Amino acid sequence: MSDQRTPSRTALRLLTVGGIATATAVAVLGAAAPASAETAVDAPSSFTSAFTVMATPDQVLNADGVATPGPAGATGTFTFRVNSTLDIICYDITVSGISGDYQSPAKTATHIHAAAVGAAGPPRIAFPNPAPIGDGPRTSTGCLQGPFTTGIVANGADTGTGFTLAQLEANPAGFAADTHTVANPAGAVRGQLTRIPVGGVQTGGGGLATASADTADATAAIATGLGALTVAGLAGLFVHRRRTAAADRA
Repeated sequence: MSDQRTPSRTALRLLTVGGIATATAVAVLGAAAPASAETAVDAPSSFTSAFTVMATPDQVLNADGVATPGPAGATGTFTFRVNSTLDIICYDITVSGISGDYQSPAKTATHIHAAAVGAAGPPRIAFPNPAPIGDGPRTSTGCLQGPFTTGIVANGADTGTGFTLAQLEANPAGFAADTHTVANPAGAVRGQLTRIPVGGVQTGGGGLATASADTADATAAIATGLGALTVAGLAGLFVHRRRTAAADRA
């Protein structure tokens, strides 16, 4: 992260929107963070599940679970595709309406937290922060393979230790995605994961994804966050950005 200033103890408490105690966060900053364990990889040929997040400033909570809204008008769209057999998560993240640099005691400021609606919880995965830093839209796209680390230590272990994507698939409503900034250390935007159809892509377990109950969940989430944007549109947006990113690297 580009911001190298040492936060105050008060800020540290807010920075741990994942629910880690202030004293723990201070100790983490004073010690070397664990080396990254996850590996950037290409997208697998199949996925076992997919999720979307409609992140808004009004859903942000501090470490005590108290509402701490981010900047008015900010939005975030997180799309995740998961192959839990290979422990790979592909992400397509766009945030808008935020300004300034990122800030977090974790190794990045963009996370999936183990946190249900209205609750704080520890980060489990840290993603590359959306870029470029500025007043326009910021994006982050790629795929990571576990084991995962976050750089936050609680009870003597990194909060990503032992976490697998099968746990996320078992209870997506128990997880939230967010991003933290200097101006909004508790979080600029946050939202809960909602399952969406994989789209008929053969899963890592050998079956086919179905769209019945998943479609209803996705429709409700989209009505709340993006209105007219369809699940098919989200999937197309993900593929377009993945292809664009691949072309830029070529």
